[in-house]
Amino acid sequence: MKRKLLLFLFIIGTGRLFAQKVYGTVFTDKGDLLPYASINIKGTTVGSDANSNAHFSITLSPGTYTLVCQHIGYAATEKKITIGNEDVNISFILNEQKLVMQDVVIRANREDPAYAIIRHAIKKRSYYDKQVNAFECDLYTKDIIKLYNLPDKIMGQKISVGDKNEMGLDSTGRGIIYLSESLSHIASRKKPDAFKMNVLSSRVSGSKEVGLTFPTFISFYQNNVDVFDGKLNSRGFVSPIADGALVFYKYKYLGSFWEDGKEINSIRITPRRKYEPLFSGIINISEDDWRIHSIDVTLTQKAALELLDSLQITQLYTSATPDVWRVKNQVLSFRLNQFGINLAGNFVSVYYNYLIDPVFPKKYFDNVVIKYDTAASTRSKAYWDSTRPVPLEKEEVKDYKVKDSLYDQRNDSVQTTAVIDSLNKAQGKLQLYTVIWNDIDRTNYNKKGSYNWGIHALVEGLEYNTMEGIAANLQPYFEKYLRHSYASLSVEPDIRYGFNNTHLNPSVNIGLEMKDHTDKNINRHIWNLSGGKRVSQFNKSSPITPIINSLGTLFWGENFLKLYENYFVNFGYARKFKNGLKLKIDGLYEDRLPLDNTTNFTFFKKDSIYITPNYPYEQISAQFPRHQAVIISVDLSIRPGQKYIEFPHSKVSIGSNFPLFSLNYTKGVKNILGSDVDFDKWRFMISNDANLKLAGTLKYNIGAGGFLNTNAVFIQDYQHFNGNRTLSAGDYLNSFQLAGYYQFSTTANIFGVGHVEHHFNGLLTNKIPLLKKLDWNLVAGSNALYINTTDHYTEAFIGLENIFKIFRVDFIEGYQYSKPNITGICIGTGGLLGNSISNGSSGEKDGFGF
Repeated sequence: MKRKLLLFLFIIGTGRLFAQKVYGTVFTDKGDLLPYASINIKGTTVGSDANSNAHFSITLSPGTYTLVCQHIGYAATEKKITIGNEDVNISFILNEQKLVMQDVVIRANREDPAYAIIRHAIKKRSYYDKQVNAFECDLYTKDIIKLYNLPDKIMGQKISVGDKNEMGLDSTGRGIIYLSESLSHIASRKKPDAFKMNVLSSRVSGSKEVGLTFPTFISFYQNNVDVFDGKLNSRGFVSPIADGALVFYKYKYLGSFWEDGKEINSIRITPRRKYEPLFSGIINISEDDWRIHSIDVTLTQKAALELLDSLQITQLYTSATPDVWRVKNQVLSFRLNQFGINLAGNFVSVYYNYLIDPVFPKKYFDNVVIKYDTAASTRSKAYWDSTRPVPLEKEEVKDYKVKDSLYDQRNDSVQTTAVIDSLNKAQGKLQLYTVIWNDIDRTNYNKKGSYNWGIHALVEGLEYNTMEGIAANLQPYFEKYLRHSYASLSVEPDIRYGFNNTHLNPSVNIGLEMKDHTDKNINRHIWNLSGGKRVSQFNKSSPITPIINSLGTLFWGENFLKLYENYFVNFGYARKFKNGLKLKIDGLYEDRLPLDNTTNFTFFKKDSIYITPNYPYEQISAQFPRHQAVIISVDLSIRPGQKYIEFPHSKVSIGSNFPLFSLNYTKGVKNILGSDVDFDKWRFMISNDANLKLAGTLKYNIGAGGFLNTNAVFIQDYQHFNGNRTLSAGDYLNSFQLAGYYQFSTTANIFGVGHVEHHFNGLLTNKIPLLKKLDWNLVAGSNALYINTTDHYTEAFIGLENIFKIFRVDFIEGYQYSKPNITGICIGTGGLLGNSISNGSSGEKDGFGF
């Protein structure tokens, strides 16, 4: 394996010394250009693809070759050429494929012959899916995204001329916004399942960083076709030759043609129903052996395509061995025209040098699935010109030249005083009054190292509660990367003032993130030190946000937020290990002071009668006494089977199919620094998102916990469960949407908790005309808590999500022992865009993670 790779690198590195180029253009018989045709050396998997302007180029050593030019819908053409000491220019003219129709097609009362062919292909699908247990190949990819229109504003955010220039666009908002190419070596094995991709070279226009290269293996031999790892539809798409494909598709026989002594049947596929995850287009299947010869299909939003308006997939297969056909070239073409943004892109993949059923060394496959060569981004222009199997187009050559020159100019002169002054001045004059409505975010450029600082908008830190009245938060920050120690330093002060109780609460959080540069950044350490005086929710998970509480109190007298003051010091350490294990240790000292209500102001006086005391009155009957607490907390979490991408100077996790296991142990330590607490508690949770493809996605978060020791436990240290009493949904999979915020807080020695929900992702709702047109999807599930036989609670819910791609609405019914059932409605975020917006709060600033 290593010898082959070294030989390959030697050949491509020195090929220009003894090889010549065969280049040319592919035309139709009508004289039109024919983009993305495939040109192969006959009898091998080596070749080239024509670009979008139908130009191709292959570098070959002197000798005689037969080139085969193919394109879906056109008859293949062969040309024999002899390579000497000069480049060779040739052209291919492809005739439109003449399909021969069988007599049976025109006979009345007969099933279309396409169905018989498809049935044969379905029977052979599993065989061809499993035919090759292992293979190796080389892969060239070229990804390009072009903007055809960019509005001056997007979602209210202004796009300046400077922004457009930085993106490489002209004044009309047109131009290439992303261009990259890569050359990789791929190894794959089915049993046991394993994959490895070594990126030998990678190039991004306007950058010296490597591109994000992901092999887009799209197999139509699988029942459920995965496109872009489920990002375009988590359910996947039904293959035209899936086991149950006849239920989903209609087929029409278009005729057959002969190629290389083999008859190929051409069949049009059409979805039986709209808004199902189904393809439309042409599939070509060989006679007798019933395997895919080529495919040209399209997905649209009427085929449950998310994010994009349309996606076209074309694949052309080639003989890796006489009995094995593999994808030779693949083109993904997509369009998006939404919110005034009009863009299109092409992802071209060329697979060659197939080796079937190789023997891999022991431990060749590990948890690194994609690895970038340390010199991947340093290859020369001459290297790329001699190796790429798809020639660049004129606009691509220009894009590389212009953006790479600008990049070099910026980096070559970044240390000069003139450039530093220019960068600082480009941020404009500092006007402190703008901090009222907008964030201040500045970078100070200097020769010794830049740093960032800023202040969050004051209006974002305003809130109202019954303890402080109007409370204001001033939140500046400072961030600096320490190059010599590979560490990031952050300082975040927080100055809070309550205008009604006139309490000033200042605190500061200092964070230091250390990265082991020799260990590819995967062995990370985070140190945190914070202290001062602050206000905290009794439940440190912060189940209700200040803005929701402010609105609820002012409009309806619902002061659900319960706060106490505390002088505190918090020290934390977190570490991430190579195997994915995460460790977090926290040491906390708090001097806890009660806060009483100082105002009952509401917009409507009648609502002031609903104001409740400022403590968890569901569990305690009076305000807690002032006391001190020293608490040690340890968190462990691991998700087995983690996979990674290893970049030249970093390593990034890309997840696992296994659940996440989390364990917390917390101890209240008595008689240290005057601490009055004495308890031990634990909690163990298992969570995961299970993609069931066409059946939807199952999400769960289940676990158990309890107290081992309750010698001295104050209300702050109870085991709390996130409740929710507002129309705004709480944190899904971690909240009870109709329960009180402290209704089930407990010191029990054991409890069980579970949150389960199933996202149907179009299943069932795609049978309802209005809902499938709106693309609203069904979601259902349950939240349950068991403490003992007389203290348990369950709620079930059903709802719709992906409303306007953002919102989710649930109808919920709650069941509590010996009490009447309760019902309610919650509105949250869920769907294509909504899933990236969190419901609820992530907790206080002294917490940290990865």
